[in-house]
Amino acid sequence: MRNGSTLSGLSCLFFLVLSYVGVVRSKSTIEPCSNSDSCNAMVGYTLYTDLKVSEVATLFQEDPIAILTANAIDISYPDVENHILPSQLFMKIPISCSCVDGIRKSVATRYKTRPSDTLSSIADSIYAGLVSADQLREANSISDPSVLDVGQSLVVPLPCTCFNGTDNLLPAIYLSYVVKIDDTLTGIAARYSTTITDLMNVNAMGSPAIKAGDILAVPLPACASSFPKYASDYGLAVPNGSYAISASHCVQCSCGPGSLNLYCMPASLAVSCSSMQCRNSDLMLGNVTMQKSSAGCNITSCSYGGFVNGTIVATLTTSLQPRCPGEQQFPPLIAPPTTVIRDSYYAPSPAPVQSDGAGTTVPGTTSVVPSTGSLPGFAPANGPTGSASDASSLVNPLASFPLVIALYLFFKLMAPSFL
Repeated sequence: MRNGSTLSGLSCLFFLVLSYVGVVRSKSTIEPCSNSDSCNAMVGYTLYTDLKVSEVATLFQEDPIAILTANAIDISYPDVENHILPSQLFMKIPISCSCVDGIRKSVATRYKTRPSDTLSSIADSIYAGLVSADQLREANSISDPSVLDVGQSLVVPLPCTCFNGTDNLLPAIYLSYVVKIDDTLTGIAARYSTTITDLMNVNAMGSPAIKAGDILAVPLPACASSFPKYASDYGLAVPNGSYAISASHCVQCSCGPGSLNLYCMPASLAVSCSSMQCRNSDLMLGNVTMQKSSAGCNITSCSYGGFVNGTIVATLTTSLQPRCPGEQQFPPLIAPPTTVIRDSYYAPSPAPVQSDGAGTTVPGTTSVVPSTGSLPGFAPANGPTGSASDASSLVNPLASFPLVIALYLFFKLMAPSFL
């Protein structure tokens, strides 16, 4: 009798465990929207195999140089677009985040199916959990997911958030980050120079508990531009500790370290570009002159004002500051990676402070990327917050309840057999 009772109990246990596995699913943060605007955003991507830079760019339909600069990788290396990046390398991929069907997502990515592809392999492996098989099926109106035609073009809806481009009223870009097995909210907050409270507020979390496969919206401090709406690079923002390419590879902008003031100058890739000289001045884009006086420091700068109708707008500005700013600092560059160091990520520089200076020293007019040569639960006022759904509220306080019941029954039923 005891063995029969035990067997029956184990069957019940097995059923409850299966129920638990079915109930607890990976979740992500979504942002409701009602307009047609878009913003700069990022997704955190882990390479599923060795890939060329250009192959990664093709997966996301993004500019390969933009991907390299977003990760502060030196673009002065020969044939850098064909450099082979190692499997399991983590990278930040810049994307455009739009408003589609009332929520924020990126739908610019297309994937062409290959032999042996399945929706699950595309979602879990090739796109590293940034999308689910169900989302692929729904986005492409696939009635039978077991039948995929080779060469079929699939829309890959990627998670993203804008939250008005701010975090606690400071400029920010949001990174969609897929939680890994060993991740903790404390570790993620430290890696990206934010706090547990901020992450919980942004993601509408009731608890700091996370699990592998969840997708978090992580705010990255950024330098924001003030280009006019008719500029093709309107809304340009650069995460602290990195670069961005613009104006048809003619201009490259950087952010930090130590400041949230956007700094732009001619890019090393500039070949056929419109004039980058400020009118009625000898100054070129990125040049600054400073002159001390009894009243303070007179600063004249030639700044980037956006890319309009194929023309680089260079704006001359003058200001009087209490003191002259120090030398312009650039984010450190790394060589194109060839190996992966465990637990290493391309994270922003330490949290910057707003600078009271308006300019910088006069760098050269060659490359903007100087080669190194070596290689709880509620949002704060005016703060962003995610919305709750199966793709939003990251924590379900009752999610572990079935497991607790299962463990209780297991010990209750098994204990007598050992007596």
